[in-house]
Amino acid sequence: MMVPGLAYLIMNNYLPMFGVIIAFKDINYAKGILGSDWIGFKNFEYLFMTKDALVITRNTILYNGSFIILNTAFAIGVAILLNEVRSKFAARLYQSVILLPFLISMVIVGYLVLSMLSAESGYLNLNLLPMLGIEPISWYFEPKYWPYILTIVQLWKGTGYLCVIFLAAIIGIDNEYYEAATIDGASKWHQIRSITVPLIAPTITIMTLLAIGRIFYSDFGLFYQVPLNSGPLQPVTDVIDTYVYRGLMTLGDIGMSSAAGLYQSVVGFVLVLLSNYIVSKRSKENALF
Repeated sequence: MMVPGLAYLIMNNYLPMFGVIIAFKDINYAKGILGSDWIGFKNFEYLFMTKDALVITRNTILYNGSFIILNTAFAIGVAILLNEVRSKFAARLYQSVILLPFLISMVIVGYLVLSMLSAESGYLNLNLLPMLGIEPISWYFEPKYWPYILTIVQLWKGTGYLCVIFLAAIIGIDNEYYEAATIDGASKWHQIRSITVPLIAPTITIMTLLAIGRIFYSDFGLFYQVPLNSGPLQPVTDVIDTYVYRGLMTLGDIGMSSAAGLYQSVVGFVLVLLSNYIVSKRSKENALF
């Protein structure tokens, strides 16, 4: 029974690792991958020697770090609220509505954001801001607003997926824990703090570790499609993925793109191991006490 899954894993995840050598070569299509000149770490200089390296690395880490924290917190809160809905029809309706944004293409999300923020026809400039006595804002030329806009869009789109996972974990908790707590006079808040959150902690840990492993990867659509690749916004919307994409489209350098992908993978792998080690160490310490 494991053969089909293992075969897929090997073909899809392990055989392509041969392409890692592209990051260390000056690719020449006439010579092929193996015949191309070996240039060592010169492809990595594109990332580390450029003046934008600090900016794109900072943006990537800070955005993804905030997304991990906020998405997890919001998803846990929404999952707990959905678990309190007793009507099956209402619970399914709410779950569908919350999950729907996750299934929408980021291209469509970009146009939805445009319909809200467009300088000429956006809802905010035509309706909301005049009601508040505020002058229209050229949103796509004002970088200071976009860290908040991108965070809100990410929460709206990503919370539903994590919420479903946490809700499944909460539903799996034995109801006798809550009955015993109710008999002891525990309020809902005490039940959530002392029963729900501790029992779904393993699920939270796993999802957080998976997210940390991809902290150097960004949602390309979020940072490219939603800001509409606006030049004035690049200082606050440019991340490693979008920077490499622009470099590839401009220079056509596959070796540089492969070097960036390898850099992201190695750092993510190290972060997963480090996070897993810290969590395991703390679990052992808590077990001793």
